[in-house]
Amino acid sequence: MRLGILDQIPKSKGRSAEETVAETLATVQYAEKLGYERYWFAEHHATKGMLSSSPEMMMAAAASRTGSIHVGSGGILLPQYSAYKVAAQLLQLQALFPGRIDAGVGRSPGGAERVRSALADGKENQPAEYPDKLEDLARYINGEQVKGVRATPRTEEAPALYSLGLGENSAELAASLGVGYVYGHFINPARGQAAHDIYQQQFTSGVMRSPHALTAIFIVCGESDEHAENLAISQDVWLLRTEKGLDSRVPSVQEAKFAKRTKQDQKKIKENRKRMIIGGPHTAKEELKRLAERYQNDDWLLLTNIYDVEEKRRSFERIASLF
Repeated sequence: MRLGILDQIPKSKGRSAEETVAETLATVQYAEKLGYERYWFAEHHATKGMLSSSPEMMMAAAASRTGSIHVGSGGILLPQYSAYKVAAQLLQLQALFPGRIDAGVGRSPGGAERVRSALADGKENQPAEYPDKLEDLARYINGEQVKGVRATPRTEEAPALYSLGLGENSAELAASLGVGYVYGHFINPARGQAAHDIYQQQFTSGVMRSPHALTAIFIVCGESDEHAENLAISQDVWLLRTEKGLDSRVPSVQEAKFAKRTKQDQKKIKENRKRMIIGGPHTAKEELKRLAERYQNDDWLLLTNIYDVEEKRRSFERIASLF
């Protein structure tokens, strides 16, 4: 198994933004010591609880505090930005930290329409532009001219480019352009096998010479199944509230246990568990192996959005020790 982390920088209740970001950078350093291969940052805007609003900034901060771990974006909201500007930022990072930059991009609007509009400076939402922008981005970071312009700095090697997706269409696009592919099992677990199959079968050499797929999944690995279930309660309630557009800060285990939940809420929590692995070391290992076999893929990005940062680190440590 090849292990990485995808961090939305979830803020626990009672913690400040400054404390949360400092703890996140310490976690990157710890992940490197544990042998994790990569540490990626998401992009979210205008929420109380997810603080990763500028993955490029977090990548620079994380890389400057580490020596070998790859840092990446999971992912930059490409439809809202200029492909040239995104390329310039990624190439600048690659020049600063050669061989350590993973450039993950996606077509998400980034939040509510008013947020998306602010990001795009009032431009209409045009997700259909994503394939063209992704192709332009691939050409820019490869040193090619696009519309008579080359992005700088011109690094000896290009950053590793990945496209995020949730199904067959996104896998086909990544394969056709010869870029890496990241499947969001933590968002939609239903299309993973088909997406991975199409990506592997249809890949043509481009930015990457051979296919490279990653799978992103929620995971909590406790000392035992019972311990993991207790820790995961805060993630269950956090996800439920976040999807409702409510407070997206992570509640404590105590608050989560006593939070009012309707029958519909309980049903939703049960449904959301399909997006997660929750268990002790044996359960976590067997579930990861089962999904790796189904997807024919052994490269993972792990998300752990629980309340206690020390328990989160111990969860990552247990998973690292399994493989």
